[in-house]
Amino acid sequence: MAKRIDVSGLTAYYGSHKAIEDISMTVEPRSVTAFIGPSGCGKSTFLRTLNRMHEVTPGGRVEGKVLLDDEDLYGHGIDPVSVRREVGMVFQRPNPFPTMSIFDNVAAGLRLNGNFKKSELQDIVEKSLKGANLWNEVKDRLNKPGSGLSGGQQQRLCIARAIAVEPKVLLMDEPCSALDPISTLAIEDLIGELKERFTIVIVTHNMQQAARVSDRTAFFNLAAVGQPGKLIEIDDTERIFSNPSVQATEDYISGRFG
Repeated sequence: MAKRIDVSGLTAYYGSHKAIEDISMTVEPRSVTAFIGPSGCGKSTFLRTLNRMHEVTPGGRVEGKVLLDDEDLYGHGIDPVSVRREVGMVFQRPNPFPTMSIFDNVAAGLRLNGNFKKSELQDIVEKSLKGANLWNEVKDRLNKPGSGLSGGQQQRLCIARAIAVEPKVLLMDEPCSALDPISTLAIEDLIGELKERFTIVIVTHNMQQAARVSDRTAFFNLAAVGQPGKLIEIDDTERIFSNPSVQATEDYISGRFG
């Protein structure tokens, strides 16, 4: 079941450097929210705070709250690993485990998280590959290395790996930036299907992609280089692209800067 994200007063640091400041927003379940903004404004940093990946970086820490259906992900005694089971992530470049087969790539998280019978693993792997629109392309070569797939197929394999453990939220950090247009379209179509089951948050530098795939769009910006990134506005995607409330949003979308 997809879950709602409520963020309030979130500030993130790398050591003494404040990367993002005082961000608050709500992400509704079974929806796609896109983060847009110029490079260096903190979009990916904020995305990583939503599943505590930010703190993997030395000196990374946060202030504020991130609630997943009223559970504080930074609350006392909350295990970051359990958070990342609930809030999965797909990275900018496809990163299948190079020495593992296609089957083992999808099953990797399942094997870490519990004891499954072989038949159960087979069923979940098939379901996940179908969910990532990859099954028909790989069903006859599941024992072949995942690294032997094309770039677009590798990214869908990574999506299959992420959804196999049944997360409630799926984060995507520029998932199409390294892909060709045809593979990008396949991922965008897949995002539209996955939002029926998951809450999806995507970082993108592609304005057209944000307009195509998202229900809501958040615009981030920073006052100057070295200053913390801030959320400028968040609204329904159609309104952000047709009649934003803030002039800086319109300037960015229309290409006046960024």
